[in-house]
Parts: sequence; C-alpha cells; structure tokens
Amino acid sequence: MSQMPQLAACPSCEEPLESGDRFCGACGYDLTAVPAPPDDNPTVAVNGAAPRPPSAAASVDWPVAPEADTSDTPAPVVLPTDIDGRESAGSDSPGVRFDRPAQPPSAPASPPPPPSPAHAPQPAAQPGARPAAQASAEPDEYPLAAPLPPEAPPADPRTADLPTPPAGLKVCVACRAGQVDRDGYCENCGHAQPRERDHMEQELGSVAAVSDRGLRHHRNEDAFTVSSTALSDGSPAVVAIVCDGVSSATRPDEASLAASRAANESLLAALPRGTHPQQAMHDAILAASEAVNSLADRSAPAHEHQPHVNAPACTIVGSVVTPSLLIVGWVGDSRAYWVPVDRSSPPARLTEDDSWAAQMVAAGLMNEAEAYADERAHAITGWLGADAYELEPHTASFKPDRPGVVVVCTDGLWNYAEAAEEMAEVIPPDAADRPLHSAQVLVGHALDGGGHDNVTVAVVPFPAPPQGAGSA
Repeated sequence: MSQMPQLAACPSCEEPLESGDRFCGACGYDLTAVPAPPDDNPTVAVNGAAPRPPSAAASVDWPVAPEADTSDTPAPVVLPTDIDGRESAGSDSPGVRFDRPAQPPSAPASPPPPPSPAHAPQPAAQPGARPAAQASAEPDEYPLAAPLPPEAPPADPRTADLPTPPAGLKVCVACRAGQVDRDGYCENCGHAQPRERDHMEQELGSVAAVSDRGLRHHRNEDAFTVSSTALSDGSPAVVAIVCDGVSSATRPDEASLAASRAANESLLAALPRGTHPQQAMHDAILAASEAVNSLADRSAPAHEHQPHVNAPACTIVGSVVTPSLLIVGWVGDSRAYWVPVDRSSPPARLTEDDSWAAQMVAAGLMNEAEAYADERAHAITGWLGADAYELEPHTASFKPDRPGVVVVCTDGLWNYAEAAEEMAEVIPPDAADRPLHSAQVLVGHALDGGGHDNVTVAVVPFPAPPQGAGSA
C-alpha cells in the first residue's frame, strides 16, 4: 500500500494537520485522495546549485533579424502581428502566447493567413478564461429587456379629486388621508393642522380686516368683527372692533373673541334705535367686559389651589364711522389712527394707551421715547376681565373735514409703526378705495419686521359710503 503523503495543511481549507490525519478536522477533506508528489531528481550543477527550470518563453522561435549588410536595401521590419498567437482574453487578434507549442517560423515579408478553427492549436485552459469555441459562439451584445413603464406619480392633494370625508370628521391638509384628532394633529402623518384663526381676512362693503398669528406665537389670540348698519335717520354706519387677548391670562383667545362679538352685537342693536354713536360705543365696551367676565371660573377652590392663574382678559378698540362722525372707544393699548387721503395733511393717533409708558409720559416723568424704550413700556394698566381694576371705557368723537381712513389695530402692528407719521408711510395711498389690500399690506409690514406678536388691523374709510357701495 502506498504511503499517504504527509501534508502540513489541508489542501481545501488550509487548516493545519497533524501526522497521520486521514481527514481534515475542519472541513472533512479526504486527505488520502491527495496524489503523491512526483519524484524530484534535479540535475546538480558543478557548483552544486540546481539550474533554473527552462522558461516557457524559450520555446518560442523568435524571428532572427538578418545580418546587416553594406547595401542600401533597408532591413525588413518585424511587427508584432507577424507572430501567431491569441490574446489572454480569448480574442482572435494576434499576440504572443507563452503556453502554446512552438510554431515554425514564418516568412517575415508575408505573414501567413490565420489558421482555420479546425486546425488552430488550442491554448492551455487557464482559470477564469473562456474557451475559444465558447467565446465565438456567444453573441457580442445581449438584448436588453424593455424598460418598465414609469409609475404614476402620487396625486397632488391640492388638486386631486379625493373622496369627501364623512360628516363631522376633519381630514389632514397635508396627506389628505388621516383624520385629525382633538389636539389638532393628523393621526396618519402627525402633521399639525392650521387653526382657523391663524390667518383671517374679511371684507364687508367698504371696511376690511386682516388678522395673523405672527411668526413667534403658537396661536392667534387676537379677534375682530366688522359690520355695517343704518342709523335712525337712515344714514350708513360702519363698525370695526379689534381685541387683543392678554397672553399672561388664561384662555386669552376666548376672551378676545367673546369681547369682539359682544361689542359688535351691542352696537348693531343700539345704533338703529337712535342711540348716539359715542354712547353706543361706551355701552358696547361695557357689554364686552361682561362677556369676558363670564368666562372666569368663579369657584373659590380653583383660585385657592392655583393662585397664579389669571382670569381671561383682553384689550379692545373700536370705531364707528358715519357720513359726518368718527367715533372711537378703547380700553388697553390697542390703537386707532387717522390717515387722510391727502398725505400733505398730518395723520394723527386717536387713542391713548392704558399702559405704564403712557402713565410715565402723562405724569411728566419721561418723554415718549424714553418711556417706550423701557422694558415695562407695554405693561397695561387697563383691560377687560374679571380681575381688572375699575373699568373706565374711553371714547372720543371727531368730525374730520377731509376724507381719509381709520386704522384700528393691536400692538402687533403699531410696534412696527408707532408714530402716526410712520403708519401713514406704510399704508398704501389708495387705502380708501382698497381697504382689504391695505390691511394685507399693513400685516405684511409687521411680519417683515419680525412678527413677534399677533397682528390684527381693520381699515375703515371715512366718510362712510352710502349703503350698497363697496370697495373697488
């Protein structure tokens, strides 16, 4: 029995072996199937060193250049194409192969034609190389499958004809698939839904108002109402009410909304009965105060356990414009401005703030610039609410001798145009003809300035146009 060759490592996985192993302990390779190495009887040279094995390149018969002669005939040039062979990639282009038997040398002047496939010598197979017959049988190019048709893009939720949601359910404005929960977020994509009061616009005849949440607040705590009615003599009257919720109080958005609606309803009821517009404005502010007071939680335990919680509160400013009178009323720091159509005439501020800064100026302790530069400038001293001090509604009556517009706004606007001259510069010259556009411009001015607060403004042309006439 032939002796099993001794191996140091498995031929399959190269795991080290021990003497006498018949199978690899790692991969199970049969070590008895390994052929024995051939006998090696090297020829020893005189100096004792074994000669190098003959190189395969020695088997190639290279053409020998003829000896140089003294004649003028140039020596023939031997090109690489004069040597038969096949490239390693398997193509039929001429080249040099060192693993094929020697071929008889060909005449340098005329290279022989390529051998036919039947008689051409085949090179030795090498790992990774395709046989020549297989290479010639395969096509040079493979046909590609036709591309799949492009998938239809998802429907644009802004223009797609989506199914109408069931009654009483709100659908997300972003994905138009999920329902909106009680907190105002989509149950499908989690997108926060815009609140109805984040941005509001209204145009009614010749009066218009715009309210915006601003860029810093998470909700809009302002509110407004605009309306028109007729006095007892049949002349028109235009009403605009603007309220600003006090952020440090609870539910300021509810307070401003309740106050604006109550004041508007009171004016619409009193003016047609013949009540003087100034008295009607005074009574409307009292009605607004009662509406805000009714929002307060008057239970004693609630205030005992939460002494830091303030009752709902807001400020208010309103105007009534008739063919001959301009009435304003206010509590807090919301303002009304007069801007004449003829900009050569001076504008004016029609209200005085119930604020710390205004008190300092009225007492002569500071000038207006110093007072409003103080960090306490916007601390209000008058407001509507159950915890307000003694309520003192402010009203004033004017008889302008020229046409113009009344700008009724919260501090979210006049913070960026405090002086009457600044307000006149911001409002467009055609404000009397385009009140809605003018209100939009004023709100945009505040947002461009930073939008640190809610912004609300109503633009009311004077004199009040006849009933049925609207803005251009």
